[in-house]
Amino acid sequence: MSFVTRRALSTLIPPKVASPSGLGAAQDAARMQRVVSFYEKLPRGAAPEIKAKGPFARYQARYFGKNPSATPIIHAIVFLVGIGYAQNYYFHLRHHKNNAH
Repeated sequence: MSFVTRRALSTLIPPKVASPSGLGAAQDAARMQRVVSFYEKLPRGAAPEIKAKGPFARYQARYFGKNPSATPIIHAIVFLVGIGYAQNYYFHLRHHKNNAH
């Protein structure tokens, strides 16, 4: 078996972190105690929910969060109609305000 094959197979098999033989020796027991103390300090339970900051983040949290809805589609349609009317007014309708065609 080549070195590359052996190395590839060894990465698939996890190391024996908490083996009984490793706990008996003093140096391994100290190393195991450091690992245990590290994991004891980690927080437990679900992560706290992050508060949305900024207008786009609040909009995304409100309409795309836990209860998504179709409201953003309606908002996009209203926005596009408003932009279309503003362009139509600027380029055409304002010229007809006081005199007929």
